[in-house]
Amino acid sequence: MTMGGAINAGLRRAMQDDDRVVVLGEDVGVLGGVFRVTDGLSREFGADRVVDTPLAESAIVGTAIGLALRGFRPVCEIQFDGFVYPAFDQIVSQLAKLRARSGGRLALPVVIRIPCGGGIGAVEHHSESNEAYFAHTAGLRVVACATPHDAHHMIRQAIDLDDPVIFFEPKRRYWDKGPVGPEPGLDLDRARVLRVGDDCTLVAYGPSVGTALAASAAAAEDGYSVGVLDARTLSPLDVDALVSAARRSRRMVVVHEASTFLGLGAEIAAAVTERCFEELAAPVLRVGAWDLPYPPARVEDEFLPDVDRVLDAVDRVLGYQRGR
Repeated sequence: MTMGGAINAGLRRAMQDDDRVVVLGEDVGVLGGVFRVTDGLSREFGADRVVDTPLAESAIVGTAIGLALRGFRPVCEIQFDGFVYPAFDQIVSQLAKLRARSGGRLALPVVIRIPCGGGIGAVEHHSESNEAYFAHTAGLRVVACATPHDAHHMIRQAIDLDDPVIFFEPKRRYWDKGPVGPEPGLDLDRARVLRVGDDCTLVAYGPSVGTALAASAAAAEDGYSVGVLDARTLSPLDVDALVSAARRSRRMVVVHEASTFLGLGAEIAAAVTERCFEELAAPVLRVGAWDLPYPPARVEDEFLPDVDRVLDAVDRVLGYQRGR
């Protein structure tokens, strides 16, 4: 099953199980969404539960907040990552804070699905990685799926929560195929070990997980054991899993498509260093996009971290010697 199909199946099952689940966004109904992730849901559940909205992201999120306060469980679709900014005030000023502001009396079970990252040759505003904005906002849960299995189960787990969830979907992976098992295997707030490594651990999430796995396979051809940890949950971070991986391999490289300056990699590196300073054999390195606005599609391959840049970081941590 493709990742897009897995999310579609997860949404369908959630809507079958709970009449309070509604989907809203631009072109999510008749068209089935810009990536066809909501394809067929309008025919099955009707226009009252799969709502085509005006092109107004602030209104989409604002409506979802109102629906949640009236007992519904809305799932919003933002067409592209760079389109979410008109709704930023609704998300960080209202959605994230209402539960705390009400002393816990108000639940805000709103899921905001955001296709994220680059790699599809899109024009500007269509390929950003803005997860750090939301992970920095208390009151929001932020997660990123990377496989069809996780995409299917994580969307259902997110819908079941009474907290607002920012749900990042790597758009370049929508067509990747993989098995989808009947059980999630992990809670939503846990990282997943995809490959165990004794020499170094690559920590990645969303679209970068595939890059990390390819780098791990390339390193294995040279005789190195490089593990891969899919962070999955960006806020809260699964710090225990990060620390466990760091203590095993003693070297760590964080890979993501966002710029490294004040990105999630900085928080992961700090969290691991604070807890494992004496055990690390080398500083935790970060590999991300360059600190520039997202470039034209014809040069995005030069902008995003690839296998060679990841392997270069692995070489640097493997070759690091203290005191030099």
